[in-house]
Amino acid sequence: MSEPRPLSEAEEADLTALADGRLEPERAGDVQARVASDARLARALDQQRAGLSAITAAASSVSAPVALRARIEEMQRAPAKRRRWRLPELRVLLPAAGLAAAAAIALIVVLAGGAPSTETILAAATRPPTGAVSLDPTQPALLRDRVEEVRFPNFEGKFGWEANGTRTDDIEGRDTRTVFYRQEGRDVAYTIVGGEALPWPEGKKTTIDGVPFRSFTDGDRTVVTWRRNGHTCVLSARDVSEESLLELAAWKGKGAVTF
Repeated sequence: MSEPRPLSEAEEADLTALADGRLEPERAGDVQARVASDARLARALDQQRAGLSAITAAASSVSAPVALRARIEEMQRAPAKRRRWRLPELRVLLPAAGLAAAAAIALIVVLAGGAPSTETILAAATRPPTGAVSLDPTQPALLRDRVEEVRFPNFEGKFGWEANGTRTDDIEGRDTRTVFYRQEGRDVAYTIVGGEALPWPEGKKTTIDGVPFRSFTDGDRTVVTWRRNGHTCVLSARDVSEESLLELAAWKGKGAVTF
């Protein structure tokens, strides 16, 4: 009996994206149909999901502050290649209960490969701005600052949050840009991630005007994440309510802020 044909890189990429929720709905239907008719693909998808569940369980069993995650991220100088979750590897590599949180998170960062988590992206919010924002007098609801085609909003006129700085980072191979807004001594960090959307994190699900959001807390930060034009956006702050962050995130500036 001949050996089964190995999966192609395209098939592996599709199954990985389907397992962690990054595949767009129109593509997901096609991939699910192929999985239903091909036992080889079905087994591979089951393995992907089992591996992802094991990683998620490890992440939920430990905790660490954003600053620690930032230090771990800075140690990852080169982006890791995307890989399939392989159960034998996971049984050997996953940390046993009781290992230090830093070791567990470091392992998760390495295994996660080319798709950093939302929690990892939060590292940018803890760093200082390195440049000034650029206002656009022709578009009061927008800044000139952008990631690819996605521009940052200007919250000052509507909400009183003044954009007062920006920075760019490479986080696990992803280009990110963060704009910081300030109001009465409080700061909000708004990060847009370059490239395809990241997997959705665990958290409270909210839909506003047809746009899905996820909210959660990370240490002392309240976090809201969503997608604009296929890019992951992350809004986070200390001492700002979830409701206020959702209001900012969902604002469309009378159509100027596109989703």
